[in-house]
Amino acid sequence: MEVKNKVVIVTGAGSGIGKAAAIHFASYGAIVVVSDINLDSAKKVADEIVTNGGESLAVKTDVTKFNEVEDLVHQTLSNYEKLDVIVNNAGIGPNLLPTHKARLEDWDKVIAVNQTGVFYCMKVALQQFLKQGHGNIVNIASLAGLKASPNNISYSASKFAVVGMTKSAAMEYATKNIRVNAVCPGYTESALLDQLINAKPEMDAILKSVIPMKRYGKASEIADAIVWLASDQTKFMTGQTITLDGGTSL
Repeated sequence: MEVKNKVVIVTGAGSGIGKAAAIHFASYGAIVVVSDINLDSAKKVADEIVTNGGESLAVKTDVTKFNEVEDLVHQTLSNYEKLDVIVNNAGIGPNLLPTHKARLEDWDKVIAVNQTGVFYCMKVALQQFLKQGHGNIVNIASLAGLKASPNNISYSASKFAVVGMTKSAAMEYATKNIRVNAVCPGYTESALLDQLINAKPEMDAILKSVIPMKRYGKASEIADAIVWLASDQTKFMTGQTITLDGGTSL
C-alpha cells in the first residue's frame, strides 16, 4: 500500500488496534507518531518500530485536552515538517448499564474521549491540512456507531457521533484535497473486549454466537483497512464507513 514516507499520527497507539495500525504503517515505510495517554506504552511501540528499521516518535497525549492535541501536532511538524495522515483511534469502552442506571461521570468520560477527543484531533489536523494543501483522516468508529447497542448508551452515542462527524467533514473538505473516512470494527481482540468479557464471562459465548464467522476480529485485520484508507489506493474515497465485523451486521 502506498504510504511510504507519509507522516502519520496514530492516537491510542500504545495497544490494541492503534498499536497494530502504527506497526502496520511503519512496515509500509510510513513515519509514525505513536500517541497515547500512557507514554511508556507509546515508547515501547515506537521502539519496536525503530528496532525493525522504521522511523517513529512517541508523544504522550490526552485527547480530552485541546492543548495536548495541539502539542501533538506541533511536535509532529517540528520533527517532520508535515502531517499527511491522522488516525483518531484513542477511545474507551462501555460500562454495560441500562440507560436509566448510567452514571453521569461515565457518560462524561466516554463522550470526552471518544467524541470530543476525535473532534479536537480533527480540528487541529484540518488546520494543518488546509495550510499544506492535502491530508487524510481515518476515524475509528465501531459497529456500535451503525446499529443498536443496548446497555451501551454513552459508547453508542459517541461512535454514532464519530460516523456523523466523518461524513460532515468529508463533505466540507472534499474540494480541498482532504479525505475523511471511518473504520467500524465489530468485536475485535483488544483490551476493550477483554474488559467486557472479564466483567461478564458469559458474554464470550454470547458474542461469538452472533458473529457469522464465529470468531473475533484481529487488530491486524482492522489495521489493514486503516492503512488502505490512508494510502494512495483510495484517492477517490471519502465520507465512507468501512465495516469489519465478520458479518455481525448482517
